[in-house]
Amino acid sequence: MNFILNGYDYKDEKSLERRMAAREGHVKNIEAMKNDKKVLMACAMLNSDGNMCGSTLILEMENKDAVDEYLKTEAYVLEKVWERVEVIECKIPPMFL
Repeated sequence: MNFILNGYDYKDEKSLERRMAAREGHVKNIEAMKNDKKVLMACAMLNSDGNMCGSTLILEMENKDAVDEYLKTEAYVLEKVWERVEVIECKIPPMFL
């Protein structure tokens, strides 16, 4: 199953600082999941000033429960970077895989 995961950062004066402090753990986790073919694409959302303010991941996971398990280990969740996470089930056409 495929999922779009949008993580929206807190909108406070320390949010970018928390993001940068947690970034190494986040990237390490994403790299491991990419090697396991669970992350198909990842990108940072940017605000009008060009600063990171959220994340979008395209995932291939067994089911929504697997996404929830991943979120329990996600540095941006654990370190209070993402205020809100939206998970949308989707279907990627074979031509894009």
